[in-house]
Amino acid sequence: MLHELFSIIQNRRSHPGEGSYTAHLFASGEDAILRKVGEEAMEVILATKDQGNQRVVEEVADLFYHTLVLLSSRGLSLDDIESELRRRHTDRQNPPVDLSADSSLGLR
Repeated sequence: MLHELFSIIQNRRSHPGEGSYTAHLFASGEDAILRKVGEEAMEVILATKDQGNQRVVEEVADLFYHTLVLLSSRGLSLDDIESELRRRHTDRQNPPVDLSADSSLGLR
């Protein structure tokens, strides 16, 4: 679903439709998009504190949407995020070995 939503967002960026909230965000510029991302992040926090799981799900969905708009506005994609997550996971699976601290090898 996230890829499908991102595709719709990309389409609205390329073909802004009258009355489209997404097109309005793009037209408003990056600062407006950033404000919405920040606002939605705060709403996730507030929902988590005392509004129940359904509200958390709703607010996280809003945060994901606005984050996807931000990525699109910067020419980034979900693939960029997935690549970074994959890189981090791979790095954790195969952490670099620091040989400089291993005196058993006689290296200093």
